[in-house]
Amino acid sequence: MSVERIQQQFRDSAALTLEALDSLAVPIAAAVDTLFSALANGSKILVCGNGGSAADAQRFASSLIGRFERERPGLPAIALTTDSSILTAIGNDYAFKQIFSNQVRALGQAGDVLLAISTSGNSVNVLAAVQEAHEREMIVIALTGNGGGVMSEVLVDTDIHMCVPSERTARIQEIHLLTIHCLCDGIDAMLLGED
Repeated sequence: MSVERIQQQFRDSAALTLEALDSLAVPIAAAVDTLFSALANGSKILVCGNGGSAADAQRFASSLIGRFERERPGLPAIALTTDSSILTAIGNDYAFKQIFSNQVRALGQAGDVLLAISTSGNSVNVLAAVQEAHEREMIVIALTGNGGGVMSEVLVDTDIHMCVPSERTARIQEIHLLTIHCLCDGIDAMLLGED
């Protein structure tokens, strides 16, 4: 492995981070406001995604239920990616496409928020969860990349779309993690004040 190749990875990541700063700051701020409002009104946040996005969903939920950087009471969030019995039962008895939407149908209520994470914007099971969230009068916050894919076509005016301006999955995931950290920090700042 060449040092130059490693250095280029860092340069590419830093360049995208600066590019995303301009395009994502406003939708991230809107997402923080939406998430805080839902939590303040006694609603909960459901989160889903596949692969690395599933890990991001779990990280976000754990940062709300536990803590991010400051101590505070736990906040209601559920990663729909974690219960292997639910995922395999739905996948086996129905279809993999329904592993998140069935959970949204069972757990989601009007006023709740679905954070739907898909680097491509084309994950069929995440799109099905978005459709189910709309049917349950939930707000959807979509975290995508690669132009937003099909996700950009199914979102409604009350939804928020945070689309990373890249086609490279690794770079998109890096910005997704930073975005999740911004969401957690923003919620904490609204709850606990700026520090």
